[in-house]
Amino acid sequence: MIPFGREQKCTHAFLSFCVYADVSCCVFPFYYRDGLFHDCVKFKAKHKWCSLNGTYRGYWKYCSEEDFARCVFPFWYRHLIYWECTSDGDAFGKMWCSLTQNYNKDKVWKYCD
Repeated sequence: MIPFGREQKCTHAFLSFCVYADVSCCVFPFYYRDGLFHDCVKFKAKHKWCSLNGTYRGYWKYCSEEDFARCVFPFWYRHLIYWECTSDGDAFGKMWCSLTQNYNKDKVWKYCD
C-alpha cells in the first residue's frame, strides 16, 4: 500500500511512471514475482489488488470497479479483426475479448461480463 498521507490519484499511467493528482491508481501491465499482469490479481489476499508501479515494489492497492482490465477494440485474433466480444476459439463458447490490439502476438485476454 502507498505510505500514509501519500495516497494520490494517477491521472496518466505509463508502465512504471505516473502523473499524480489525488488518489492512487493501478499501473498495467505490472511485473510481480515471475509474471507480467494486465489485470488485478489475487495472491495471498481476500480481494484482488494491483501494483502502483510497473514492477511491484511494495506499493499496491485493492482494486475498485474502475481498475479492472478493459477490452481493447478493435483487436486482431487469428486472421480477423473483432469490434466486440467473441466466442470464437473458446472451448466453452463463452464470450471473451483481448486486452491488447493484437491477441495473436500478446495472448492477453479476459471473459466479457
